[in-house]
Amino acid sequence: MIEPMWIWGVLGIVLLTAEIMITGTLYTLWFSISALCVAVLLWLFPETSYAVQFTVFAVLSLGSLAIWRRYYKKTDTNYRVGQAQGEEIGRVGIVIEASGPTQNGIIRFTQGLMGSKEWAAVSDEPIEVGSNATVVAVEGNSLRITKIINE
Repeated sequence: MIEPMWIWGVLGIVLLTAEIMITGTLYTLWFSISALCVAVLLWLFPETSYAVQFTVFAVLSLGSLAIWRRYYKKTDTNYRVGQAQGEEIGRVGIVIEASGPTQNGIIRFTQGLMGSKEWAAVSDEPIEVGSNATVVAVEGNSLRITKIINE
């Protein structure tokens, strides 16, 4: 029969591996650390009952997860993998479908922007087809644009 210490140790390593290779969310990290702590507890006190093992695991897992969730603050909410922050702001394109406060349009760039040459565009002012416009913000899957006056 395999000793419980080794079962907890393997569980901790498997969860840690899953965290590193699959999820990357930091949620399973706390469960893996808790399982490894229970393995160390069993190494120090091999006669620990199953009830105590599961209780310690549950308390450590949920407690550390709760503490992490309470104090963890994202520093930036608009993560875009592979994109420099703000790289698209200021890019100029041609409006190929009119945009305005009541309708979304489409803007085309000569070079792709974030993987595409054409993007849905929103604006606070009417912008006609063929006008040059500049990107002022990224809003979800759309670009907020403004008309360039110097045409």
